[in-house]
Amino acid sequence: MREIVLDTETTGLDPLAGHRVVEVGCLELMNMVATGRTFHAYFNPEMVMPTGAQDVHGLSDDFLADKPRFGERVEEFLEFIGDAQLVIHNAQFDIGFLNAELERVGKGKLANAHIDTVSMARKKFPGQRASLDALCERFGIDNSSRTKHGALLDSELLAEVYLELSGGRQRDLGLAPEMAARVVAGLALAAGGNIRPARPHAPSAAELAAHIAFLAKLSDPLWLKA
Repeated sequence: MREIVLDTETTGLDPLAGHRVVEVGCLELMNMVATGRTFHAYFNPEMVMPTGAQDVHGLSDDFLADKPRFGERVEEFLEFIGDAQLVIHNAQFDIGFLNAELERVGKGKLANAHIDTVSMARKKFPGQRASLDALCERFGIDNSSRTKHGALLDSELLAEVYLELSGGRQRDLGLAPEMAARVVAGLALAAGGNIRPARPHAPSAAELAAHIAFLAKLSDPLWLKA
């Protein structure tokens, strides 16, 4: 299953009020595993950056002045996401902005299925904070480099949060670590890999004494009847 973890940064909160997308970051997952493929772009919003928005993401008018317009990279963006399911934190916000940008350049609205990780978090932890920072803290995900919001960095953090919310870190299906390691070793063997032989275990004197004491408690053991 192909999924795209996606985040945007914008000039404000309402696309219907003329606010624009200034950054898009996407990260590809295949069967809940990051492939390393990403899409990342900054865009010239063709408007002055409000101070409040710049305080959030740090993207200034000077920085964005020479960046392409959204329409100049829209085909690359749409090709990257394809028909994959989108994973978005507060999906209505990002999808609303992207659809507004697509409409400006004569493209249809996004038809991709999507998962909203805010809804996932609220369902799993009712009454608890569901911000990206709060979820990183809950799951022990290092977000120390997130001094400002950034679309690609936030997508990377969100991918880890999404895996935690969906149980993606439990890939051993609840097996004990030792057994899980054996499963991995078996898969490596099937793929032609080398498996380290089992380490021999010599019982200690205490273990032998305990074993003899245990045998002495048995009456009429089955193996003596053979």
